Amino acid sequence: MTDKKVVEANEEDVVVKKSAAMDAFLDKSATPPSIDDIVEGTVIGIDKNAVYIDIPPFGTGIIFGREFMSARDIIKKINIGDTVAGKVVSISNKDGYIEISLKEARQALIWSEAEDAIRDKKVFEIPVQDANKGGLILSWQGISGFLPASQLKTEHYPRVADGDKDAILSELRKLVGTKIAVAIIGASPKEGKLIFSEKNPTEKNKDHIIGKYQLNDVVTGEVTGMVDFGVFVKIEDGLEGLVHISEIDWALVENPRLLFRVGEKIKVKIIEIKDGKISLSIKALKENPWASAENKYKKDQIVEAVVIKFNKHGALASIEEGIAGLVHISEFGSEDALRSKLELGKRYTFKISLFDPKEQKMTLSFIDPTKKAE
Repeated sequence: MTDKKVVEANEEDVVVKKSAAMDAFLDKSATPPSIDDIVEGTVIGIDKNAVYIDIPPFGTGIIFGREFMSARDIIKKINIGDTVAGKVVSISNKDGYIEISLKEARQALIWSEAEDAIRDKKVFEIPVQDANKGGLILSWQGISGFLPASQLKTEHYPRVADGDKDAILSELRKLVGTKIAVAIIGASPKEGKLIFSEKNPTEKNKDHIIGKYQLNDVVTGEVTGMVDFGVFVKIEDGLEGLVHISEIDWALVENPRLLFRVGEKIKVKIIEIKDGKISLSIKALKENPWASAENKYKKDQIVEAVVIKFNKHGALASIEEGIAGLVHISEFGSEDALRSKLELGKRYTFKISLFDPKEQKMTLSFIDPTKKAE
């Protein structure tokens, strides 16, 4: 007697090995198969238009017509004596055969495998096929799936200011073609879609992690990334917070990338916990220069200050580390006139026209030495 062969599945083949899913179907074999059941049998005949399969004790199955045409690539690899699995599409045709589909059987088994993968929290390495503004497109076993951006790990999450969707898409597209380790967290056979997550399926619940921390807690974290608007710091596995650029230092910070390196350990203070997000501060751990400035400066005082930045409102000038005031453009009439009088990095004489240390606000009025001399 010819030994039974097993036709192994690839993207075009049918899975015919007995699996936990198949065993579950075969447990029903005491009763005749119904439409959509998966049945297994031995190939007993192959001709130009049909394949015949022995399905004891219920009779003979047949793959023919449209089902034969759709499974041609699979049928080419089948020989008499092979064991194959098919999905019942008709109980008994006019010739008494049970009509089965190899293609539909493959799909049914794949969805069963997907459910097993969800239950067992299996992880697969899958290349990213495409991206949209909401996340990534992947394919598993020929089935298209979606990985929402919210399910990306920290290192792959699009870090952009103000939730700019175009910027998010640009960042996500950088992942196209790369392989990432994902788990299936949702399967919808009716819609033909899978939902993936890059996050560890056994990872602790984030809400539970955040619940361990309170406002004003000081913790040590690891720098995981720098962006234009701040620094990301990992507090522990599963919990990352942002130090906004305005919370890095009391002095002006323009490029966080120049101040930190990935992997660096830093101390931060928790200043907000909201909507599952945690906000951090570095400058809150430093002495507030405005507190002591209250006793050193007052309105109408003449001071020396260094121009540290130009913006659309005028120029920022610092009278000491962390204490800066605005020199308004209206004093000069135009940006060109302002820049002709003030140079970045140079020290000039100003008069304090507004000083509010509690609100950390100050405005300065330029004292033009040429006009003073006249």
